[in-house]
Amino acid sequence: MDKLRRVLSGDDRTVEEESGIITQINDMSTLSWSTRIKGFCICFVVGIVFSFLGALALFLHSGIVVFGVFYTLGNIISMASTCFLMGPFNQMKKMFSNTRLIATCLVIFSLVMTLVAALVLKKPGATLIFIIIQSLAMTWYSLSYIPYARDAVKKTVSACLDV
Repeated sequence: MDKLRRVLSGDDRTVEEESGIITQINDMSTLSWSTRIKGFCICFVVGIVFSFLGALALFLHSGIVVFGVFYTLGNIISMASTCFLMGPFNQMKKMFSNTRLIATCLVIFSLVMTLVAALVLKKPGATLIFIIIQSLAMTWYSLSYIPYARDAVKKTVSACLDV
C-alpha cells in the first residue's frame, strides 16, 4: 500500500536523494492519504454531476450551448480531481511529459474552444464540434495512463479501416 501511495503521489525517489525547495514545500503542504481520497472522490463526483446536468439540460431543450458549458466544466473538475491523488505539481509534470504532451494540448485546446464557442461565439454547431473533439481528446489522454492502450487502439482502428 505504501508503494501505491508513493507511485500515485509521484514520490519514487530514494532516501539518499537531496530534497530541493519544491520537495520541501510539497512535504509541508501534503494532505493525508484519507484526505486525498476524499478530495478526489468529492471532486470527481461533482464533475460527473456537472456532466449529467449538461445532459439533462440537453434533454430539457436548453440547447447545445448549455450542455457544452456544463459538460466542459464537468471534465475540468474531473481532471482536477486527480490533483488530490498525485498533487498538482506532479500532475502537471505527468500531463506535460513527452508521452502525453500532444494529448494534453489537445484536451486543453478543446476545453477552451468549447467554452469560447458556447459563451463567446454562441454557435451551437461549433460547440458541438468541439464537444466531440473534447470527448475524443479526453479518451486519448486517458488511454495514455494505461500501458500499451494507445497502441492497441491504433492497431484496432487500422485493422477496422483495412477491411
